[in-house]
Amino acid sequence: MNSTVQQYRTDSASTVLVVDDTAASRYAMGAVLTRAGHVVVPVASAGEALVELDTRLRAGSLPDVALVDVGLPDLSGYELCRRVKALPMLAGIPVVHFSARPSGPGDRCRALDAGGEAYLTVPAEPEEIRAVVRAALRGARELTDAQGQFDRLALLSEAVVDVQGARCLVELATTTAEAAARLTRQSAAVFVLGDDRDVHAGLSRRGGTAPAPDAVARERAAALARRVECAPGGVRSMIVPRSVWPDAYFGPRDVQLVLARTRAGHLPVCLAMPVAPDPGGRVGPLVAQLARASALAAEPLLMYEQERHVALTLQRSFLPAQLPPLPGVDVAFRYVPASQQTEIGGDFYAALPTPAGTLVAIGDVVGHSLDAATVMVEIRHALRAYSIEDPDPARLLTRLDRMFQHYHPESSATVCLALVDPATGRTLIANAGHIPPLRVPDDGPAHYAEAAGPMLGLGLPHPAPTVIDLAPGERLLMVTDGLIETRGTDLSVSMDQLSAAASAAPAAPDALCDTLLSCFGADRADDIALLALRLSPVVPP
Repeated sequence: MNSTVQQYRTDSASTVLVVDDTAASRYAMGAVLTRAGHVVVPVASAGEALVELDTRLRAGSLPDVALVDVGLPDLSGYELCRRVKALPMLAGIPVVHFSARPSGPGDRCRALDAGGEAYLTVPAEPEEIRAVVRAALRGARELTDAQGQFDRLALLSEAVVDVQGARCLVELATTTAEAAARLTRQSAAVFVLGDDRDVHAGLSRRGGTAPAPDAVARERAAALARRVECAPGGVRSMIVPRSVWPDAYFGPRDVQLVLARTRAGHLPVCLAMPVAPDPGGRVGPLVAQLARASALAAEPLLMYEQERHVALTLQRSFLPAQLPPLPGVDVAFRYVPASQQTEIGGDFYAALPTPAGTLVAIGDVVGHSLDAATVMVEIRHALRAYSIEDPDPARLLTRLDRMFQHYHPESSATVCLALVDPATGRTLIANAGHIPPLRVPDDGPAHYAEAAGPMLGLGLPHPAPTVIDLAPGERLLMVTDGLIETRGTDLSVSMDQLSAAASAAPAAPDALCDTLLSCFGADRADDIALLALRLSPVVPP
């Protein structure tokens, strides 16, 4: 409950504070209320009343109603009422003013203006006193219920915003579980049941430090949830007996399941919580709304995961798991897709044997989507086809650029190509807007090759290739910017850091790639591709 609203007991178990400076009157009022089943707390002055309220506030046992004589010796009953109502923690206590003096409309108006709920002229019939107290309690209880429902609706509104902001199904399950626990004020578990028996679970416990349920308990709970029939776009609630539900979640208790299914009919979202009283049925509908909001939020996340799965499958099927035989060179490569919270990109690599030597390539299609991954595949196929006829890197970029303008006029990409003659080390490099290759000698600092040019897709002329001579043992490293690009850090700074790390890395291309991934590749928000090449050592006759 809101801290400013008092939680009220039933009429027959309520605590009544009686503030009256006349002992006989206190006794008479107390006797009437005690016979009606109330607990009476008598005090003789406004000062005593404030001390009593402070003590009870600290103990968490405030009175449910206060009967206050308007003619107290230290403060008037009206002023006492104003002070009580001015304190947020006490403002919810209903105050009934009473007086033994003759009173008129002005007295009643003063009582109401001070914040009181009723005015009673004494002596009065016992039944009238009890009725006035019952009315005050009833009004306070209705206010408490209304405030509690307002608080729960506010929680639901905040929860829906949080649920809609979830970036993946696991985050959705966790966010929904925390929201359900806040709404119900007890532990809650959530299962987002994906296709192919996938289970994304979230748990929010209220009190206790029990270990999290293991995989067996999670699968058992998910299997029970899958059995609940629910129409597409609908919500279904049912009770699961304690003998069936795994104790690891809430102990040996009956459990309520609230299951919502997406409008497409798949991916049910199931909320689970211990069965608890719900006076007036106020909490149940809000939990159902939370389940429905979670299912609606799950639908686009599922579509995204399906698209991501297709894109990753596409990338992995067309990015070779192993390279063809490449005489005279050692080549290593690595590809790491972005984190689950990030869309798939268009990074690619290639190493192709040609009549003029080994052609290595690395690139990145601009954008993050299934379309970017599809364009990446087209580039690799075009590169393989064009390189058979003419492997010159600059002319290859020109032909790829024309392909982009014809088939993908709205797209662009960065690509770097290097044609290496294994016999001589002579290397031609053509660069279309990509990070230039890093030369990593055996006995000196690494440095970038001077090769630059416009991106593919712009229709701009590409310069002649840069010519370098790779020394025996020297490595040529090509990377996509996903390896080193960091928000808030200038790319040139990241490139210098890469150069320093590569200079200190082991000589073998495989070890070089692994070292750089360990230095830069953790929790990256973009795909990462690396390719390292080294001339094979010359074996003496």
